[in-house]
Amino acid sequence: MEDFRKHYNAINQYTYLDTASCGLVSNKVMTWRRQYDNKLNGNVSSLGGDMKVHISRIRQTVADFFGAKTQEVGFVTNFSYGMNMVMEGIPKRQKVLLLTDEYPSVSWPVEHRDFEVCYAKIDENLEQNIEDAIKKHNPDIFIFSIVQWLTGIKIDLEFVKQLKKNHPKLLLIADGTQYLGTEAFDFEASGIDVLGTSCYKWLTSGFGTGFFIVRTSARESIQLRTIGFFSAETFESNREDTAYMNHFEPGHLDILGFGSLEQSLLLMQSLGEGKIYDHIETLSKKAKSRFEEKGLLPDHTRLRSNHSSIFNLKGDEALFENSMENNIVCALRGGGIRVGFHYYNNESDLDFLMEVLD
Repeated sequence: MEDFRKHYNAINQYTYLDTASCGLVSNKVMTWRRQYDNKLNGNVSSLGGDMKVHISRIRQTVADFFGAKTQEVGFVTNFSYGMNMVMEGIPKRQKVLLLTDEYPSVSWPVEHRDFEVCYAKIDENLEQNIEDAIKKHNPDIFIFSIVQWLTGIKIDLEFVKQLKKNHPKLLLIADGTQYLGTEAFDFEASGIDVLGTSCYKWLTSGFGTGFFIVRTSARESIQLRTIGFFSAETFESNREDTAYMNHFEPGHLDILGFGSLEQSLLLMQSLGEGKIYDHIETLSKKAKSRFEEKGLLPDHTRLRSNHSSIFNLKGDEALFENSMENNIVCALRGGGIRVGFHYYNNESDLDFLMEVLD
């Protein structure tokens, strides 16, 4: 088994189980960032032209990595900004289905606009709850996180694919922030119409980067209004000539941030995406089994056969403080202690967590 930890210095100082809050940044990314900063401090004569070429290359890397077309990818500073752009472009008074206890950046842009909102409950019967809600409310749009931030409950993506087949007019908008980077994902085959994400968690790219992927078939339903010069191809371009996905990019983009995303994806490719995903899955299944043996899991997690790499464990603030005092980095969320396992974690992290919890 390759030692993925050697690419992350911080993992040697802590038992880091808080990627669901913020992912670590690799040595490869930090080296590239220093080199780029040095370039800014040296010969800058061609930086403007280089930026457009570099952004095009990063767009291709993202599209290839997640099974999308380059013309479907738009860059944003984070999921929250992109989500507000999307919701501002959707005609009001439509009926939107949300999940209960969603991440605020998913629910608030809907609830604070003029939409009719209905809900499906998040528990061990998530998919059936969604089916029942669609049958009862007949929504126009379903917006959801692929993996829930509080519980780690992961929606069945085969269910999502079938949902789109059964309800082809239902617009599916997904947040991949707590999911992308943990297992293989093919946008083209997913059934999802719009996918957005921030990249500072499981994509380990640092802050200030995100992207949205929008199918051509969904664009009539979302009239993006944001625009600026960077959306244009040339100085001579007309506003009306702006490509659809370029509305996500009205101003100059942070090459330092998006270059970091590119380097993170290239690192994962060099390590072997399959190896990384197998490692996360194996470690997460072992964790779920050991947590279950100790009675640390709520029913909504324990009773689901397919879970993510995020767990919310039964525990109070005193147990959380004890974990932190033992250099276990985790988070108090949703009435419990949230931990998560990424490819830079290993079984020794799980062993030490269990020792401290005992």
